[in-house]
Amino acid sequence: MNQRPRLIPLLISMLIVALGLELSAAVIKIGSIAPSRSIGDKALTNLTLEWAKISSGSVQLKVYPGGIVGGEMDMLTKMRLGTLNGAVFTIVGITAICEDAFVLNTPFLINSEEEFNYVFERMKPDFEKQIETKGFKVVMWMLVGWDYFFSKEKMIYPEDLKKFKLSFMPTGTDISHAWNKMGYQIIPNDLKDLLMALQSGMVNAFYLPPLIAGSGQFFALAPHLLRLRLAPIIGSLILTEQAWKEIPVQYHEPMIKSIAKFAQGLYQQTAALEKEALKAMQENGLIIHEPPPDAFDRWRAVAAKGMDELVGKAFSKEIYERILALLAEYKQKYGN
Repeated sequence: MNQRPRLIPLLISMLIVALGLELSAAVIKIGSIAPSRSIGDKALTNLTLEWAKISSGSVQLKVYPGGIVGGEMDMLTKMRLGTLNGAVFTIVGITAICEDAFVLNTPFLINSEEEFNYVFERMKPDFEKQIETKGFKVVMWMLVGWDYFFSKEKMIYPEDLKKFKLSFMPTGTDISHAWNKMGYQIIPNDLKDLLMALQSGMVNAFYLPPLIAGSGQFFALAPHLLRLRLAPIIGSLILTEQAWKEIPVQYHEPMIKSIAKFAQGLYQQTAALEKEALKAMQENGLIIHEPPPDAFDRWRAVAAKGMDELVGKAFSKEIYERILALLAEYKQKYGN
């Protein structure tokens, strides 16, 4: 007996179900400035697969890497308009939503990964609450790395910096007044123009993560690195509140857990690549200066002189005082 007539309705039903699942899938469009095929971009690709697995395909991330949907402020605008559902932000985008988060980027406030983790885990709920009041949801925080000073000549102590013209990368929060109050000559300069500025002598020092200093070949014109952490570099994946609500609630917890795993892995991969980059730069002329025991305290004392330009302006006095209290608490428990 011919079974084909019976099979046709079954196949049509299966097709309708499949189409229904596809149409009901929550497609989350994510913007990122991380270059295509970079560590950050690969992490997002892996996260896309993980979330699809967790949700059985009902949640799909569509990632736009390399800034193809604009810079961080462009992405934030598109999220507010609803044409983008989320984005990976650095401190620039984060502080455009939550000004108080800029306290984490304060020069010489936090000196180690352990200090950062102790402080951040206790402050994170406050930052997330502020972000949620603006209509957004943080699904991932990550410590990406650290800024270091690079200079044309040797620099160890704060007074050494006074003979340099320091390139300042403008951010959403103007920290240049703080640097000026500390007594330093600051030259506002975008990253894309840094190489030309170094070549022309307009600047002769900058602070950046070693990976960027290496990939941009900036270190060749500022071959002295002070191995003293200036400030942590943080990132976050933030969705619109509406996009988060479109994801079925039963997937929220496993998705948050999976993304925390990716964030930790990303930091470890970055640290390993940074080590390799520093070795390669040393082979090509980079000179690394280890800081004396008193260096960080001296830098922190000078940085404190510029705090009046930040406290109560870039971030609240309350947040700053809580950070100081947590750092003191950490040192009391664990020492330096």
